[in-house]
Amino acid sequence: MIQLSVILPTRNRPVFLKRVLISLASQTVGQDFFEVIVVDNGPTSETAEVVNSFVDSIANLRYLQEPAPGLHNARHRGMCEASAEFLVFADDDIEAFPCWLEGVWQGFTRHNAALVGGRNLPRWEVEPPGWLKRLWSGDNEGERFLSYLSILDFGDHEKEIDPFYVWGCNFSIRKKVLLEAGGFHPDSMPDQLLHLRGDGESHVSRFIAARGYGSVYVPSASVFHFVPKSRMTVDYFRKRAFSQGVSDSYTRLRLNPSDNDKIVMDLRPLGRLMRSAIFRHILGSLLPADAFVRANIDQAYHEGFMWHLHRFLTDGDVRSWVLKENYLEPLNQ
Repeated sequence: MIQLSVILPTRNRPVFLKRVLISLASQTVGQDFFEVIVVDNGPTSETAEVVNSFVDSIANLRYLQEPAPGLHNARHRGMCEASAEFLVFADDDIEAFPCWLEGVWQGFTRHNAALVGGRNLPRWEVEPPGWLKRLWSGDNEGERFLSYLSILDFGDHEKEIDPFYVWGCNFSIRKKVLLEAGGFHPDSMPDQLLHLRGDGESHVSRFIAARGYGSVYVPSASVFHFVPKSRMTVDYFRKRAFSQGVSDSYTRLRLNPSDNDKIVMDLRPLGRLMRSAIFRHILGSLLPADAFVRANIDQAYHEGFMWHLHRFLTDGDVRSWVLKENYLEPLNQ
């Protein structure tokens, strides 16, 4: 009997998809224990060909197309098609530990959890620069995380955790809880639809925290998350910070829509200087690497937050989108 539905949204990344499917073909649980649903959010023949190449090695494998843009639409399509009551969402650039699904199942059954997460360990494409290694360094208790790369390691012991530390690349949830939350909010969107970005699975985590449902970290329920060379740059961290600013503006406006005229974003002095490309160049040669990166992140985050706030205040369609009751119906394009 199928107990777990693994849902893999993907968009034009067949090489990555092949890696995760290889890892799913060798899980420690039996093939009849889980199904894999690949949801193609940018349908291409290459993606379909990769899925078809695994029909003999993954017993319960399905390929679906979801043309409506946005990660949340792909996630919701997978949710609606899932056979199991326990949903395992993952990104297409992960590689699962062989015991991943066994660990997820233990998290649900041993702890009666609503939400299960585990390690998201980096699979570096190249040796990371020093400033990135320092950002990824652990605290005094050995716990470490870096949200802009969706990597996390909370140690070797099972424990209850804040649901905000269960991230979308390794996010397992009871289907009835996800439906109760009204599904996911918008998350990753094509660049031209960035103004429609929301707070993704953070909405679900917020719902779980408010209801007092259990959230558990299981070390064996873990994955490797690929970190390409292109993401080990200050420019990439600026882009992610801008997107996070958009998401946080969305959250603030959705939770307190009547307070939009009172929102004031403070920007640290170095962040203000970073508004100028010339000053970024100058400061890059003067500041220690860590301070330069953090100032860049501060400035880009502020830009994203204020850009989204301006769109909300000046565009009625954006306002309606932010305040939409739920996003289970796909965006019509």
